[in-house]
Amino acid sequence: MTEAQVPILMYHAVSAEPNDATRALSVSPEAFREQLALIAERGLTPMTTADLAARWRSGSPLPDRPVLITFDDGYEGVHRHALPALAGHGFPATLFVSTGWIRGAHDTGGGLDAMLDWRQVRELADAGVEIGGHSHTHPQLDQLDDTALRAELTRCRDIVAAESGAPPASFAYPYGYSSRRVRTAVREHGFAQALAVGNSLARRAQGPYALRRVTVRRGTDAEEFVRLLDGRAVARVFARDRALTKGYAVVRRTRRIRRRAADAVS
Repeated sequence: MTEAQVPILMYHAVSAEPNDATRALSVSPEAFREQLALIAERGLTPMTTADLAARWRSGSPLPDRPVLITFDDGYEGVHRHALPALAGHGFPATLFVSTGWIRGAHDTGGGLDAMLDWRQVRELADAGVEIGGHSHTHPQLDQLDDTALRAELTRCRDIVAAESGAPPASFAYPYGYSSRRVRTAVREHGFAQALAVGNSLARRAQGPYALRRVTVRRGTDAEEFVRLLDGRAVARVFARDRALTKGYAVVRRTRRIRRRAADAVS
């Protein structure tokens, strides 16, 4: 039997007028509505991250043509623009919040554009959007020492639990970066599953802490979006992204080795 492959769509800002920092990874409200219409027309079944992972963990069957709609960071347009569109179709989604970027209590600054506040996060949760964790200040987690890593995960988990009324079950790695140490820490902090990027379809064999997503951005037109949903030519669409990611991974690995060597000397 062929293993199910699930498109997990990764969105960031939904904005008519994004700033320069978020423009490339934003989508317009019109494009987002069109993309949801395509999901409905093609008979896909949106799920939350927690639901997909729980079914894969238990071996329960998936619905017909599953798809996940996820948002990273916590931009205000998710409430203003995405929520009405999702509600119009009755679609669930998952929002991964960087808790230090959400306006109000716990705010450490750093958000790249207009961010949600906690009232809006709660309204999203009440409307059926799963609220997951995305760290506290959005660092590259695999570059942190153990103490800083634990602090990021603890603050994120505890703040989401306090503000939304439920501990987060799902996590998304900032920038998509993780390591075995990071994945272990995420599991030890009570997250049952976590999403990376990878720009390929998700499969059960990837494991619950390394499920891959495909990036939806401002340049994703309707034709490319359908290819992402169908899993057609995904490798070609993201070939340049993968090359850049692999190259940067080598640079980051070299930096880690040099830093450890410097720490050992000192």
